[in-house]
This record gives sequence, structure tokens and C-alpha cells, in this order.
Amino acid sequence: MSEQKFERGSSLSIFVSDRKEDIGALIFAIVIAIGVVLIVGK
Repeated sequence: MSEQKFERGSSLSIFVSDRKEDIGALIFAIVIAIGVVLIVGK
């Protein structure tokens, strides 16, 4: 039996590597969280 390589996600990513995509998503989530804190915290 030959083991099939695992395929990650879709090919519709705007980033070249998964690591860059993960870091971009993390930064985006942090920006949203800071925005919510600033808006709701008033």
C-alpha cells in the first residue's frame, strides 16, 4: 500500500506558504481583538 500525501486546505490562498498565511491570520485576529476592546471598552 502506498501512503497518500496529506493535502492541506484549498489552493485559493493569497499567500505562498502556510506559515505566512497563519501569521497573517494571527495578525488580522489581533487587530480585530484590539478594535473590539477599544470600541466596547469605551
